[in-house]
Amino acid sequence: MHLVDISALYSPDGGGIRTYTHRKLEVAQQHGVRLTVVVPGAEDHVRTVGKSRLISIKSPRFPLDRNYFYFASDRIIQDALAAEQPDFIECSSPWGSAAAVADWPGTAPRALFMHAEPLSAWVYRYLDGFLPRRAIDRSFDWFWRYLRRLDARYDQVISAAPSLSKRLRDGGLTHVVDNALGVDPGVFSPTRRDEDLRARLLAQCGLPASATLLIGVGRHSPEKQWPMVIAGVTAASYGRPLGLIILGDGHARASVVRAVGENPHVQLIAPVRDRAEFARILASADMMVHGAPAETFGIACAEARASGLPIIVPDEGAAYDQLEPGLGLAFRSLDAASLAMVIAEAIPQLPAMRAAAVDAAPRVRTIDAHFSELFAGYASVLAARRAA
Repeated sequence: MHLVDISALYSPDGGGIRTYTHRKLEVAQQHGVRLTVVVPGAEDHVRTVGKSRLISIKSPRFPLDRNYFYFASDRIIQDALAAEQPDFIECSSPWGSAAAVADWPGTAPRALFMHAEPLSAWVYRYLDGFLPRRAIDRSFDWFWRYLRRLDARYDQVISAAPSLSKRLRDGGLTHVVDNALGVDPGVFSPTRRDEDLRARLLAQCGLPASATLLIGVGRHSPEKQWPMVIAGVTAASYGRPLGLIILGDGHARASVVRAVGENPHVQLIAPVRDRAEFARILASADMMVHGAPAETFGIACAEARASGLPIIVPDEGAAYDQLEPGLGLAFRSLDAASLAMVIAEAIPQLPAMRAAAVDAAPRVRTIDAHFSELFAGYASVLAARRAA
């Protein structure tokens, strides 16, 4: 099967989608799939991984985040599909590229992978607190009508989290397929914990090894809610030694830096591209704190769980889907005061939660299990189409 993935949300400097795409290129051949991923980029370029290819088409930079690019026209996407003649098409963005893929006149079946749900990621962030969610959804019914039209033209709409699947089905989509993501196999483990590294990270926060070390992972962008997280951690630190390391960068870095202010106990660290080193840092923390209610899967939380960390997450969205009893706590979404209280509640429970999290770590789903289900599902749709 020749699978062509039109991936408008990919960036060579991106986070979760970049990691996801690179692993997909590596494992596709094992499943009898010849994978071609077509992305907008800084220049025309082809990267080969076995029989898989990553084709970058020179494109304009996205004005709101210079790390990303966008396809300049539907014609570019459709010309790429015509040149590749896929057996199956996957589209990884619900915006213009999804309509371009739907409009392509070829006969290949196609799937829309919901790597992002824009209402949760963008609109709710600005309007929460002013309007109820139902009122917001009614105001943006044009978006749900658009998704329903896409749903009618796609064979599958892939959702990686129960909360997202429910939203899509409640919005009237009928082709939703549940397929959770997962962590890189063999990378994350509690055995990577390094007490010396933990002590150095706490010292970077101006704290002794007896303090509690929280870690946050994610790009500096508004939907990640880092200023809220920093405010909550800062409030929780009054009267107790508490450090926070945030791994990430992005176009909203200035607002994150302002939120840190003069607090020496919060430190910002650039993303760590070496996966083994990243896994060592993650396993050496005491808890992960995550602030974004608008997650499609919450891969950072899954990686933390696979590293044996308890997690502190908002009480909605895909990050909340990652929370299991005894393995962390939830706070009221977007509420720094609630986060502070939950962190204070969690610290006395850390020994028990840590032990339970270490025991549960080997059972965290891997990304390879996700790809096995994904490719098998595509093959089933293609076989049924050919039989018909």
